[in-house]
Amino acid sequence: MDKREIFRSIAADVAKGEMSFPTSAQVAMQVRRALDDPDCHIEAAAKLVQAEPLLSARVVAIANSATYNRSGREITDVRSSVTRLGFQTVRTMATALVTRQLAGKPGADAHQKLAAQLWEHTAHVASLAHVIARRVTHQNPETAMFAGIVHEVGGFYMLSRASEFPGLLEDDQSDWIEFGEVEIGRAVLKVLSVPEAISAAIETLWDGFLSIPPSSLADTLMLADELAPIASPLHPMGGDNPDEGMKSSIDMAIGEDTLSSILAESAAEMQSLTGALK
Repeated sequence: MDKREIFRSIAADVAKGEMSFPTSAQVAMQVRRALDDPDCHIEAAAKLVQAEPLLSARVVAIANSATYNRSGREITDVRSSVTRLGFQTVRTMATALVTRQLAGKPGADAHQKLAAQLWEHTAHVASLAHVIARRVTHQNPETAMFAGIVHEVGGFYMLSRASEFPGLLEDDQSDWIEFGEVEIGRAVLKVLSVPEAISAAIETLWDGFLSIPPSSLADTLMLADELAPIASPLHPMGGDNPDEGMKSSIDMAIGEDTLSSILAESAAEMQSLTGALK
């Protein structure tokens, strides 16, 4: 079975609902669904978050990040953190936990390193997307951060299945980029009930066309993905070594000096946000 057949098989399993999650990820998904209920109150939301210790820690950390703690007043309890963040951001944190744990515990050391690097990349893209949405493209920053968190979710799931298919992650990842990313990524996004607008932006990211000037959610993701200091292991041309064509597009779109200034102003914010997401 070649790689494309393997990707097709994995995507078919996901489409049929044959997709398992670690226990903590299942709890986080339940939290996310509950927060979608307009009748969910703050007390109930806090209790739901407290049911998952790792999610509780993430929510308190993000509430105290520079992005959300403008007053500098540190808070230490889940209820106050949920109040400060709002349900949309807490849903995003729950999704981040699901995404991070989707790969489970890859058996091979090489797979563990890939999963760790993929999460580092994801956290940076999410925090960059939040800043770029607010400062450049004028998209909803919370939506942009959510999109950044799930933009590589298919890759995390592929890592969870890699031990079943020896050689799947060996050599270059051209087959993943050409076929697996779209097929598996699309299927996993659907299972996770990611809103259509976000799924569409991620698919545009896969196509790789940046609008000039950048203004859409897809443009936000593309800029964040290319500017992330940690490359996706599934896209070796990103991160520290963006291709010259994309670099020129970014310069043309908003100007290198302008972008550098924006990112410099937001450096502390991004560092705090990225740290809370890891």
